[in-house]
Amino acid sequence: MTSFSEASAGKGRGRRIILWRHGQTAWNVERRFQGSTDVELTETGLAQARRAARLLASLKPDAMVASDLRRAAATAAELATLTGLDITHDEALRETYAGVWQGLTHEEIIARHGDEYAAWKRGEPVRRGGGELESEVADRAAPVVLRHAEKLPEDGTLVVVSHGGTIRTTIGRLLGLDPRHWESLGGLSNCCWSVLGEGARGWRLLEHNAGTLPEPVLGDDD
Repeated sequence: MTSFSEASAGKGRGRRIILWRHGQTAWNVERRFQGSTDVELTETGLAQARRAARLLASLKPDAMVASDLRRAAATAAELATLTGLDITHDEALRETYAGVWQGLTHEEIIARHGDEYAAWKRGEPVRRGGGELESEVADRAAPVVLRHAEKLPEDGTLVVVSHGGTIRTTIGRLLGLDPRHWESLGGLSNCCWSVLGEGARGWRLLEHNAGTLPEPVLGDDD
């Protein structure tokens, strides 16, 4: 079976994918599991989106695709206002559906579903709350990202506006990592992003949980 990383190898270099998490919501502040629940941005979240959009606009992105949930769509709209880019909304970029976990606080999840939570943290395939497996999230999200990336011009940049869990699984899939190791990719802060760059052997992680503009790598590992 050909991996996403292998599939993109040899098709040219220089394309970038910026995977941008949405701004803050009230449920983020309350540490309440959102999943596919459609929660909107707070005023702080909107300000975060505006600040990040000013930075990302300077990278002159060529295309943008976003989750259709309001918190992601509103974040994407700030960048669209500055760049004039059209936004393609795709429900495949929504956050993980987590069934009965959705709406619960972190403490409530531990108290009610502690064994399930522990198994997930160990890297076992778990349908949190009876919802999606992480691999199923990657199955729906990663092909969307790759399809839009393949339309980029040489050295082009795609911005993907999505959610923390979906972004982590998508990065894991595009890098060809075993799902057991996806958790080793730390979470994204609100309105921070990760950058994948296309190299000779496929996609590689250039920056993770960044909130400033990428700097060139000057050294022997470039």
